[in-house]
Amino acid sequence: MANNLTLTGANQALSWILGLTATAPVGQLKVALVTANGTDTASGTEVPAGGGSYVRKNLTAATVSAKASSNSADLVWTGMPACTVVGVEIYDSAGSPVRWWYGPLAANKVLAAGDEFRLPAGSLAFGLS
Repeated sequence: MANNLTLTGANQALSWILGLTATAPVGQLKVALVTANGTDTASGTEVPAGGGSYVRKNLTAATVSAKASSNSADLVWTGMPACTVVGVEIYDSAGSPVRWWYGPLAANKVLAAGDEFRLPAGSLAFGLS
């Protein structure tokens, strides 16, 4: 995920750095799990909530150093629906959430109904090059 800002995220970051806008994500950032990966301009297919207790999880990020950061706490989903998780996307908490970041997992994870899915602290890498 290191350099996978969405087009919206990249445009907003550059606008902020250049002093053109004070736009930032609205509220708490959330981690979404996807069963089909998105692109710079299109969202992936989010894990369905039906058949399980899936919801987006709050992201707690580590201090930025050397143009990089990561999740500073484990992210744990319990009671997942049967699915194959292939990636993650980061959204803000706006009324119509904005997608800021996306990326594939190192390896797909096949889950049976009721399984737990965990992203350990440090497993989501965020960076700018």
